[in-house]
Amino acid sequence: MPTEKAAPLPLSLRERRRAVATREILDAAEKLVTERGLGDLSLRAVARSLGMTVQALYHYFPSRDALVTALVTEAYDELADAVRAATEPGADDPAVPRLVAAAEGYRRWAVDHPERFQLIYGTPLRHYSAPAGGPTTRAMRRVAAVIKRALFDGFTPAQLAAADMPVLSSPLRAHLEQLSPDSLGDLPAPAAALLLSAWGQLHGLVVLEVFGHTSFIGDHQAEVFRTAMRNLVQDVHRRIPDVGAGVGVAAGGGGGEV
Repeated sequence: MPTEKAAPLPLSLRERRRAVATREILDAAEKLVTERGLGDLSLRAVARSLGMTVQALYHYFPSRDALVTALVTEAYDELADAVRAATEPGADDPAVPRLVAAAEGYRRWAVDHPERFQLIYGTPLRHYSAPAGGPTTRAMRRVAAVIKRALFDGFTPAQLAAADMPVLSSPLRAHLEQLSPDSLGDLPAPAAALLLSAWGQLHGLVVLEVFGHTSFIGDHQAEVFRTAMRNLVQDVHRRIPDVGAGVGVAAGGGGGEV
């Protein structure tokens, strides 16, 4: 007989109060970043906006870096949620390829939340370094995982390994192959290189728009973006051989030895 999972214990009063206070601090920090920019973010400024002392704030966030890490993690998680929601059944026109839908979810979130987008992808905050393998890394990988599924769902590992790519150098191939499985390490090296290239094109167009470099296109930016993403999907998918079409042997270079 399967064992029933025990219901999680309710939070204590102290834990609920801490959760509420933490949420208020994060909301105040986000408001500060939106109104004044990341450069003006400090524990003192956040504490002042909430009418509390810096010493009291330390009980929740022991340093500015801890607060920034929490803000970046939340932004990545919200972006991942937006991209995933855009690819769910019924979320959009079924005739739109999943990668195009994912890309448009990515773009919409960035355009609607420019300050938060710049928080995670803009100029690095001076003297701040995200903890290696920490919550920001895990949250960023959630975004990558959604885009990876949208781009490669339906293809077998053998097809992805035989993708038509220029031959990868031995050092690059070795680096891609040693990446952790929750990053890109579960993809054959040619597919990992394809994904990085596709993500670069997608992200680059969004950055240009968010930072105002494509404003001359006016109200047509969404249409230009969708056209570019459709072309991107077609280019990526034409590089992946059909099942049975010599799969297992590198096609057109296939990224080197398979």
